[in-house]
Amino acid sequence: MRRRGLVAGLGVGLAAIVAPVLAWQLRATPAVARGSLRGSLGPGAVYHLGHSLVGPDMPAMLAAAGGHVFHAQTGWGTSLRDHWKGRVKGLQPGPAHRPAFAALDGGAYAAVVLTEMVELRDAIRWHESGRFLAKWAARARAGNPEVRLFLYETWHRLDDPAGWEARIAADRAALWQAGVLEPALQAGAGPIRVIPGGPVLAAVARAAEAGALPGLAGRPALFADEIHLSDAGAWVIAMAHYAVIRGQSPEGLPARLPGGDGALRGVSEAAALPVQRLVWQVVAADPLSGVS
Repeated sequence: MRRRGLVAGLGVGLAAIVAPVLAWQLRATPAVARGSLRGSLGPGAVYHLGHSLVGPDMPAMLAAAGGHVFHAQTGWGTSLRDHWKGRVKGLQPGPAHRPAFAALDGGAYAAVVLTEMVELRDAIRWHESGRFLAKWAARARAGNPEVRLFLYETWHRLDDPAGWEARIAADRAALWQAGVLEPALQAGAGPIRVIPGGPVLAAVARAAEAGALPGLAGRPALFADEIHLSDAGAWVIAMAHYAVIRGQSPEGLPARLPGGDGALRGVSEAAALPVQRLVWQVVAADPLSGVS
């Protein structure tokens, strides 16, 4: 009832955009967030482990917004298991790259953000997602017992036969939670917050399609192809990361931030604040984000 009250308190148009995102959250099991963390995280160093849906630009935008140093290990569609085994396809070099084991063993990171490959069903079935999420969590905490861990929830292709929004809604409980997060927690991973990237993108796409976000003309504005982010999409996901990792609204952050090559990327000034408010509403209503 508390989350229904939240929706009722929003403007009518915005409530219609956020309500579909909240539907799956009402089915979420609070126990999955056991040991949830309290308080915001300061601007300590952040490490990203993942693939092309992390990308070169989003972590750089997040670092500029948060005033922190970041490093990463990313490849093309690389699973948590394959990162662990050193099988990183299309390893992305560059000044931000740090090999994962050495980086985490050094204990220099206040936050570590992990994500799993998609297709997520294949990752769970063939790549032991929960087991390897727990192994990465243990490795990070061995290097720094105070580190905070985050699972970055992504999305599938826009042309997925089941429907892009339908997959985001269904995959949260059935795959990200039941197939990845809960097995890791049961294996002793300790508290892990979720960054709801897919739900945030879905809410922003709906708002753009409703004409509520100046300069964002619907879903295509957020994507460079059928799955990878445009400059605007990377900025939106950086806002979602900021909201969860820092535990505060991204409202007021710049509309354009430097990407991996230093070039400014983002959204129009007119769209920035409405998007940031929408991101915060989705994150704050998500019981797995650890943000209240």
